[in-house]
Amino acid sequence: MTEKEQDVLAGLEQTLGYAFRNRALLEQALTTPACHMDRPGVPDNQRLEFLGDAVFGLLSADAVYGAFPGDAEGLLTVRRTHLVSGAALAEAAERIGLRSRLKLNHGAQPIPPRAKVLADALEAVMGAAWLDGGLDAARKVFAALALPFTESFNEWDANPKGCLQVKTQAMHPPRRPVYEVLRTGGLAHAPVVTVRVSVAGMGVAEATAGSKAAAEVAAAAALLEKVHNLENTSREDQGNTVG
Repeated sequence: MTEKEQDVLAGLEQTLGYAFRNRALLEQALTTPACHMDRPGVPDNQRLEFLGDAVFGLLSADAVYGAFPGDAEGLLTVRRTHLVSGAALAEAAERIGLRSRLKLNHGAQPIPPRAKVLADALEAVMGAAWLDGGLDAARKVFAALALPFTESFNEWDANPKGCLQVKTQAMHPPRRPVYEVLRTGGLAHAPVVTVRVSVAGMGVAEATAGSKAAAEVAAAAALLEKVHNLENTSREDQGNTVG
């Protein structure tokens, strides 16, 4: 490891509030799978990402359980999902400067905002912290990320697909959303997927994101917003007619 690489890791450790005993773990957490294009045998961060995802699940559950003692299980689940969603972790990765520290393949294009690779890398960093120092290390990193709690929100905000499913099942006759991938592109470390969702009698909406799953969620949210706006317009028109 070069002196420059050591400085990069030291700067990240300072931001995270945790000094790794085995810096090779942190280096691996920053190594994206795209590096295989240049160095086929280099260990990437996918296994650490798998572990870090589970650690985030534990720490976020503990955090919302303590912060919201009056919430029932269902709302706690939504809060936990919201707290460590892909978008939330990507934003946290941006805040701590992870984008400039990731190891990419030679000639790679700039990573777009909220790219999945950022959230994946942050999960890998958490996995590395767990392996290096156990629960205490993971808690320090989690605290340093300062993930934002939301005191009050529409519980469906964290689950647009679920909300859309409920709305369509309540229609007469019941309907179901249909998701269709329109386009795929981008690079290996920063894919771009466009998805359309359609519901008979409700409408259609499209959205683009860094994965099929994220694009489906964004498309569902876009269609819900359209429906919400139409409902508000209808109420205003009725009010004007009555007046």
